[in-house]
Amino acid sequence: MAADAAFHSAPAAASPSRLPLILILLGVTLTALFIVAPVVVIFTQALSKGWATYVAGILQPDTLHAVLLTVVVAIAVVPVNLVFGVGAAWLIAKFEFPGKKLLLTVIEIPFSISPIVAGVTYILLYGGQGLFGDFLVEHDIQIMFALPAIFLVTLFVTSPFVARELIPLMQAQGSEQEEAATTLGAAGWQIFWRVTLPNIRWALLYGTILCAARAIGEFGAVSVVSGNVRGETNTLPLQIELLYHDYNAVGAFAAASTLTLLALLTLAVKAWLERRIAH
Repeated sequence: MAADAAFHSAPAAASPSRLPLILILLGVTLTALFIVAPVVVIFTQALSKGWATYVAGILQPDTLHAVLLTVVVAIAVVPVNLVFGVGAAWLIAKFEFPGKKLLLTVIEIPFSISPIVAGVTYILLYGGQGLFGDFLVEHDIQIMFALPAIFLVTLFVTSPFVARELIPLMQAQGSEQEEAATTLGAAGWQIFWRVTLPNIRWALLYGTILCAARAIGEFGAVSVVSGNVRGETNTLPLQIELLYHDYNAVGAFAAASTLTLLALLTLAVKAWLERRIAH
C-alpha cells in the first residue's frame, strides 16, 4: 500500500508548477494590452490617410517647431542635470556633513509633487503678479509664457534622475579607491576622471537617458507655464493636444508617432545600457 501511494504521488510531485507559465502569460497579455496596442493604434491612425498625409502632418511648420523646441529644451536641460547629479551624488556618497538627509529629501521633491503644482509654483514666483514679478517687469525680463519658463520647469521635474541613479551605486562602492588615490598624491580632478568616473560611467549614462526621456515627454508643468502659443512655446506633447483639439486627428497622431519613436529609441538605448551594466 505504501509503495502504491508513493507510485501514485510521484507524477504529481514531479510535474512542474504551472504558476511561472501563468505569470508569464499574464505579463505578456498585459504588455500587449497596455503598451503594444496603444503604439499600434498611434501608427495605424497616423497612417490612416496614407504616407503623403502622414508626412505632411509631420512637416507642418508648427509641428516642426514643436519638435525643435522639445529637442532644444532637452539638450539644454540634460547637461545641467548631469553636472548637478554627479556633484550631488559625490557629496552625499563620499562625505558626511550636517543636513545630508535634508539634501536627499530636497533632491527627491520633484518625485513627490505633481508637475502641475510645480508649474503653478513657478507662476507664483516669476509671473506678473508673482514674488519677483515687479522686478522682472521693471527690467523687461520675460520668463513666464516663454522659453525660460519651459526650461526652468523641465529642469525641475528632471533634476532627480541622474542623482538617484548614482547615489546608491557610489554609496555601495565606498570611498576606499578615492582615499588611496589621495594618499598617492592625486589631485581632485585626477581622482574624479581616473577613479570615480570609470566606476560610474554606465549608471551615469543610464540616468542621463532617463532624464532626457522625461524632458522630451514632460507635459503637465510645461502646459502651465508655456502659454501654449502656437508655433512659439508649444513643445511636442502640447502640440499633440492642440492638434487633437483642432479635430486634426491625423496630424495629432503623426506628431504622436514622432514622440513615440523618440521614446522607443530611448528605451532601446536604455535596454542596451542595462545589459552593459549587468555585465
